[in-house]
Amino acid sequence: MDKFETLTGIAAPMPLMNIDTDMIIPKQFLKTIKRSGLGVNLFDEMRYDADGNENPGFVLNQPAYRDAQIIVAGDNFGCGSSREHAPWALLDFGVRCVISTSFADIFYNNCFKNGILPIVLPKEQVDALMDDAEKGANARITVDLEAQTVTASDGTAYPFEVDAFKRRCLLEGLDDIGLTMEKAASIDAFEETAVQARPWV
Repeated sequence: MDKFETLTGIAAPMPLMNIDTDMIIPKQFLKTIKRSGLGVNLFDEMRYDADGNENPGFVLNQPAYRDAQIIVAGDNFGCGSSREHAPWALLDFGVRCVISTSFADIFYNNCFKNGILPIVLPKEQVDALMDDAEKGANARITVDLEAQTVTASDGTAYPFEVDAFKRRCLLEGLDDIGLTMEKAASIDAFEETAVQARPWV
């Protein structure tokens, strides 16, 4: 998993409330267990029409936001089913951070396990960042996980809080496998002791 330290990027404004995981990645794309290749189908039913053509009104299809790495979203982002494909699709598209007033719990935790930083801020601050994001590609937002701040294009900094363990995992690029591998020496020592104690196993 890639480390998340400081990110300066284009923020796409998505003021819609209750964006659920089926909107993020519709159910027909859940057949794969690969984490790559889902970005093209991110927000599929909003990005494309019935013939597969891009919807020019959808924010991520607009030239200013095609390379967005941050989403500023309405309340309750990631609600619905617990599919981990949702953060996979966001990450594959290039999104590393989502800012909202609230997240569904399972989606929120899945983000950390996949290298995405979900940030919870008060509504007035999210609204200010939403307004900033609507300025287009010239309005870049900076997210500093070490300092735990989001800085708007005008220099206004908004502090946020995140669980210390989750913060460490993102800063060091540790997913569940990485955390396990930190204990490799202890695991090897246990296995060696177990073999000596029970050689017949």
